[in-house]
Amino acid sequence: MKKARHEAILDLLEKEEIGTQDLLMQRLNEMGYAVTQATISRDIKALKLIKSPVSSGQYKYVYVSNDTEDRTQKYHSIIAHAVTGVNYAGNMAVVKCYSGMAQAACAAVDNLISDKVVGTLAGDDTIFVLCKDEASAGEFKKKIEKITAKYQ
Repeated sequence: MKKARHEAILDLLEKEEIGTQDLLMQRLNEMGYAVTQATISRDIKALKLIKSPVSSGQYKYVYVSNDTEDRTQKYHSIIAHAVTGVNYAGNMAVVKCYSGMAQAACAAVDNLISDKVVGTLAGDDTIFVLCKDEASAGEFKKKIEKITAKYQ
């Protein structure tokens, strides 16, 4: 059932611009898949879906291929377009994002900067990052600032 649902999600993303978990859940329920928000969240993580900007200024979920360089570039783009600031204290960092973009940016952070990070937690517009130590938190901040500066 999960494999079929994942295939349905990928098909939907090819046909429609789906930018929210609620819309994805609604479409899947219409297709006969009884899913909850928690299921959608797990599927997004399992499929490594990311949010990407579209011409209207909104964001949509997209599937990233296995090409490492292409994936890295897309993750950088997500961070650059979502993050408004980053700071740290001790071994903890906080990343501020545009409203609704923290989860996408958090997924990008998890995939790009995991060597210095113990764990992350995303809300609507804020990401909490627990780093290994204070030096790692400072390096994390520099990496995020470097990525965001590259796209400005």
